[in-house]
Amino acid sequence: YQDSPRRAHSIAAQGGINAAKNYQNDGDSVYRLFYDTVKGGDFRAREANVYRLAEVSSNIIDQCVAQGVPFGREYGGLLDNRSFGGAQLKRTFYSRGQTGQQLLLGAYQAMEKEIAKGHIEMFTRHEMMDLVIVDGEAKGIVTRNLVTGEIKSYAGDTVLLCTGGYGNVFFLSTNAMGCNVTAAYKAYKRGAFFANPCFTQIHPTCIPVKGDYQSKLTLMSESLRNSGRIWVPKSRETAEKIRKKEIKPSDVPEEERDYYLERKYPSFGNLAPRDISSRAAKEACDDGRGVAITGKGVFLDFADEIKRMGREWIDGQYGNLFDMYEEITDDDPHETPMMIYPASHYTMGGLWVDYNLMSNVKGLHVLGEA
Repeated sequence: YQDSPRRAHSIAAQGGINAAKNYQNDGDSVYRLFYDTVKGGDFRAREANVYRLAEVSSNIIDQCVAQGVPFGREYGGLLDNRSFGGAQLKRTFYSRGQTGQQLLLGAYQAMEKEIAKGHIEMFTRHEMMDLVIVDGEAKGIVTRNLVTGEIKSYAGDTVLLCTGGYGNVFFLSTNAMGCNVTAAYKAYKRGAFFANPCFTQIHPTCIPVKGDYQSKLTLMSESLRNSGRIWVPKSRETAEKIRKKEIKPSDVPEEERDYYLERKYPSFGNLAPRDISSRAAKEACDDGRGVAITGKGVFLDFADEIKRMGREWIDGQYGNLFDMYEEITDDDPHETPMMIYPASHYTMGGLWVDYNLMSNVKGLHVLGEA
């Protein structure tokens, strides 16, 4: 259902948005972004669409800048880039740790401008009840006003569904509880194919489960892996002591720490792709070396980077993420390492579309996670 566009779950995206602009002059290209994305998707993505994604990526950044998105900039005023999981070069445009929110506000304000001109009419607090099909073509939707309860239908030449994914099918996911998949389900009931429901991204950097009263999980940005090193103790006994709070993480000497991503995947290190990092974290915890109270958690440690770059630089890059983590866990990541664990995050299955993003129901286009 549609609350306000500003409540779209995109605000929870933190780390950045990729484009093959090659500003760093480190050998990036459309092909390389395409290759990294296909590889990150375990070679299962539709290559034609991934290639087009890489081709239009640069224009998307330009459009966002034109819409007023305040991307991070270098000292000289040029757009800055940082690294991201699954890539060996810098191509991620970011806005501290709140990129999704800034992109959403940029798009929202551009839309408000069009609403003011009378080009767009917006209906907040409405739920889609059904898809209207005329002679096999999508020609409108039926909605319910969530404030008054009024049911009404709207006609159109085509229908675009941009309603998010089905991540909440998992009991605890990082999705907002408002992401309820009903629009995609209504389209499915009207004959739209649903494809690849098992393609679910498990995100490696999520705040571990705290208790049995939670309804969702909170994500820490992928971008933190730029500066943080992921480790668990080498021995189960040490992990046990940390869990019981008998010793602090900082008491564990360097030679007794297992920086397992750096050990297993030296070419990517802590920036290994998400599925690989998630599996490696689970393996370490299954081995009895997890560090959260539940035993399901690994450390993401910023001590080295704080020593190297200083606290002020770290706060400039990730300030709001550190604040958020401290508010949720009551631990200061400047002093003690963050704890993270994989969680269900993003769904790549959904309503099936062709190269033009149209479902098998003519006139029904589906965009984004839906």
